Amino acid sequence: MARPGRQPIDKPERARQLARAIASDLSLYHEDKIVDGIENDSLFDVMADEIEEGRELFKSRVTDPIFKLNIYDRAIVDVLIKSKGHIKSKIW
Repeated sequence: MARPGRQPIDKPERARQLARAIASDLSLYHEDKIVDGIENDSLFDVMADEIEEGRELFKSRVTDPIFKLNIYDRAIVDVLIKSKGHIKSKIW
């Protein structure tokens, strides 16, 4: 559900921009946790609360059909994982 007075996002491209912005903020503010999580193959454990908080924010800003497209989850993979491919890890 969108915030009062604000139309929920109903365009996939705009939703992708929002999801990537949220994921970028997570990456910026939690770099050490993300690096540790990738190095130890525990990213989704150490970042569970932050990722879920971001998901709830995303859900509050988009329509239900847009939310069901898994745009947020893809942004998490692209921004938190793919962009950190240079980090040594047993997962790759």
